[in-house]
Amino acid sequence: MRMRVTPVSLRQRLVMPLLALSAVLSVLIYLSVRIGADRASEATLDAVLGAAALAMAEEMRAGEGGAVVDLSPVTFSMLAAMGEERIFYRVALNGQTLTGYDDLPAPATPPTALSPVYYTVPFRGSELRVAAVSRSLMVDNRASPLTVLLGQTREGQKAISTRLANRAAGLGLLVFLAAVPLSLLAAGSLLRPIATLAEAVGRRGPRDLRPIRHPAPAELAPFVTALNGFIGRLRGTLSQTETFIAEAAHHIRTPLSVMRNEAELALRQTAEEATRARLRSLIRAVDDSARSAGQLLDHATVLFRADQKALAVVDLAAMLAAMVARFTPMAEMKDMALRLTPADRALPVAGDAVLVEAALRNIIDNAIKYSPQDSDIDLQARMANGFAVIEVCDRGRGLGGSAVQGLRVRFQRGSNVGDVAGSGLGLTIVDEAATAMGGHFALTEREGGGTCATLSLPLQG
Repeated sequence: MRMRVTPVSLRQRLVMPLLALSAVLSVLIYLSVRIGADRASEATLDAVLGAAALAMAEEMRAGEGGAVVDLSPVTFSMLAAMGEERIFYRVALNGQTLTGYDDLPAPATPPTALSPVYYTVPFRGSELRVAAVSRSLMVDNRASPLTVLLGQTREGQKAISTRLANRAAGLGLLVFLAAVPLSLLAAGSLLRPIATLAEAVGRRGPRDLRPIRHPAPAELAPFVTALNGFIGRLRGTLSQTETFIAEAAHHIRTPLSVMRNEAELALRQTAEEATRARLRSLIRAVDDSARSAGQLLDHATVLFRADQKALAVVDLAAMLAAMVARFTPMAEMKDMALRLTPADRALPVAGDAVLVEAALRNIIDNAIKYSPQDSDIDLQARMANGFAVIEVCDRGRGLGGSAVQGLRVRFQRGSNVGDVAGSGLGLTIVDEAATAMGGHFALTEREGGGTCATLSLPLQG
């Protein structure tokens, strides 16, 4: 069993990468602000801590018998300005602690007199940032190395970094949330030319096969070119189809007409009854073939014109009168009368003249074919509820209990007409032609026997 894969829309293809890029940018903004804030705050605090350590080292001086340690309150006030932190210090001369915390670790690399050395160590349950400063002190006429270690906890720095990180996270979230509507707007802007092009093509009628000249972005040019090529091929195919149907109608009907005329001529000239019987059978077969071929071509024409219909204003009453005049000789050959009740005014409809003619021809032909000799066929043209209505009523065999819907199916005939030649396409042609022009077709039993066929088409205006 093959799984159905749902194609991803172009909008999703555009929006999802934009949102993914926005999410990456938001994370980068957060990380850059967080890292930058940590480094900036650490550099600032290290500078203050180093300045304080240098100040302590400068306060040291040599005295009688040793070094004099003078811890100025100014030094500690500098560190107190950075927040409520714990401060640890150690002053050592020749490696011996003079004052402060004797267990405060010294740096791995001894400091120089040029600049402080900074390092971080765990000390008494806290993480301590220490600045180490070294200088030389003359004690007992000897240069002795003096080392000052000044450490400070960094809880304040962590609090500052956390606040900045939270602000960075909020900024990143705002960037992502702003990217959602902007991504949708960008996708809509990119897809708008496609929608505009589709709308321009969709507004065309079924017979409008001109090349597309609608302005489109350069990226859509290959698609428009391919579509114009397809339209050109379709136009050529439809033209060939229409030409084939017209030529087929001519090349099929003409030989059959010649064959029938020759058979009738031979029938008049021969006196042998057996030959006359065969010629009559031949004439009936030719008539059946001509009728079937004609209806097959009519059906092909209706199918073609239904998709390519050229709507124009057609006077349905005038077309009915012309069709009655054409079928009157055929009816008179069977001693029938076509009684037309004309409309009191023109009945303009928006239709295809070819489809209207095919529908009327098959309605009247069916009425004549299934009606007995010496009967009348009543035809009427009228208006009803915004429709132009053509009604053809005969005194034929009726529907014979067959479902009306079934009689509209191709090659489907009633159960009571098996002895009458037919192809089962006449009512199909009428129904499809009516549907193509926005109308409808109905068959009903006629009171007193027979059938009424009703063709309704919307009135123009």
